[in-house]
Amino acid sequence: MTETPFSTIIEPFRIHSVEPLTMTTRAERREHVEAAGYNLFQLRAEHVLIDLLTDSGTGAMSRDQWAAIQRGDESYAGSPSYYVFVDAVRELFPFEHVIPVHQGRAAEKILFSALGGPGKVVPNNTHFDTTRANVEATGARAIDLVIPEGREATSEHPFKGNMDLGALEALLEEHAHDVPCVMMTITNNSGGGQPVSLANLRAVREICDRHGKPLFLDACRFAENAWFIREREEGQGDREVADIVREIAALADGMTMSAKKDPMGNIGGWLAMNDDDLAQTCRNMLILTEGFPTYGGLAGRDLEALAQGLHEVVQHDYLRYRIRSTAYLGEALQKRGIPVLTPIGGHAVYIDARALASHLSPLEYPGQAVAVALYELGGIRSCEIGTVMFGRQPDGSEVASSMDLVRLAIPRRTYTQSHIDYVIEVCDRLAAEAPSLPGYRITSEPPALRHFTAAFEPLR
Repeated sequence: MTETPFSTIIEPFRIHSVEPLTMTTRAERREHVEAAGYNLFQLRAEHVLIDLLTDSGTGAMSRDQWAAIQRGDESYAGSPSYYVFVDAVRELFPFEHVIPVHQGRAAEKILFSALGGPGKVVPNNTHFDTTRANVEATGARAIDLVIPEGREATSEHPFKGNMDLGALEALLEEHAHDVPCVMMTITNNSGGGQPVSLANLRAVREICDRHGKPLFLDACRFAENAWFIREREEGQGDREVADIVREIAALADGMTMSAKKDPMGNIGGWLAMNDDDLAQTCRNMLILTEGFPTYGGLAGRDLEALAQGLHEVVQHDYLRYRIRSTAYLGEALQKRGIPVLTPIGGHAVYIDARALASHLSPLEYPGQAVAVALYELGGIRSCEIGTVMFGRQPDGSEVASSMDLVRLAIPRRTYTQSHIDYVIEVCDRLAAEAPSLPGYRITSEPPALRHFTAAFEPLR
């Protein structure tokens, strides 16, 4: 007899330790966000009730990860913790060279310092903010080649993170000598946390082989991508997630990793590859910027925690809970008529701010308007993914992003269903106030990655 599953999404863990949240009033939050220049990155964390700014490094570590921290060996060179870490990485990603770094953007900086430069072109399904910045900092161009459905908020394509194969082929035919590598981001964060299919990865691999180009993965949400492959791609439903991950890795020549995402760490990452000469160049740069190759800017205890996190993240009970609990939020917002990017991604729900605040033009930053209002209304910190983050071009001009989204990124194993129900209630109230939200203008901004530190003011 087939067992009928229950509809309740139950967390596959018990709460072992808690930390307090600070309750504030709307008037207090209005003062806090004004003092922060209307930039949610500049808020003090204790002034935030539900922090959905990012899922990077903000999750809860498990009992076994905390136990692993006690095994950390802090030897400067040749620490046993490094070898525990490398073995855990290679269990899923069997690359020849594994170079630890303090977080993903350090891996990007080292890789593109070695491969980039003026005149170079780096294609990706969609570059995330730090990836794009590190490519462009070398003088290279970062080109996004996601499929057309990936640029449409309401498209129901199951793999909206896929690379546009025809566009990649055309780019490589035109710029063959200028492309040092092809990148694939899994899942596609800037495009709504959307997955990439195995079929698409295989096709990208075949194109790279024909043009003699290495394929690198930005793989920080690899387990969530593998779960979507298992759930949505024909012929994959009976496979172990770990096996799907290994096949993904086998299709690539290297990877960058922010281990603050799916590997469940509070800090850390790595750069991996098979090319001996490139690895030597990268290690030399690592020593200049991060540390010795067997710690790479991390403590031994961090390496141990990441090794344990890699074992935990591919467990099916965890991934089933993770994906369903994110969908719970997205589906609830849809039922209330709040426009969200669909299908719902793995690590976050993306509100379509351009549709919700349709009276604002893209250059009035509707994503920023919705994000600030969410904080003022309910103390929820989110992140604009749109014209603020991606609108300024390398030549200094300003253009509208293809979408203006507000990302509600859900930290791993951190919030309960009642927290998410509160988020739903606040979003519902926000939707009623959306037609009266003011737009924003930027009053000061840095030359790169402006969304982190720019200051804003509302357009009254």
